[in-house]
Amino acid sequence: MPDTFAWKPTVASSSGTTTLKVRKAQFSDGYTQRVADGLNNASSSFSLQFVNDAATISAILAFLRAHAGATAFLWTPLLWTAPGLFTCESFSEPTRDGAVYTITATFDQTFAP
Repeated sequence: MPDTFAWKPTVASSSGTTTLKVRKAQFSDGYTQRVADGLNNASSSFSLQFVNDAATISAILAFLRAHAGATAFLWTPLLWTAPGLFTCESFSEPTRDGAVYTITATFDQTFAP
């Protein structure tokens, strides 16, 4: 069972996009036939920001480094009813503003066989 990423991002500075893989056949009369490409043709990517104290940011960084961009983890995006599998291949080093630290990370949805 994959680990669960339990920390909540700063919603105001977070965003996501969903990409749909579609196969297309263009015909000479201008008609285009479309079909979903594969069972998991929709995949999401989220740009997230975390603002918190040193201990919390350190715990998030330790989690992301332990998964090394290759091991998927469970995370539930805003308004999703169930967690999805995600990887994180890119995150920023922390910046400091007083006692508050900020990092950004990109979570990419992945799928298990």
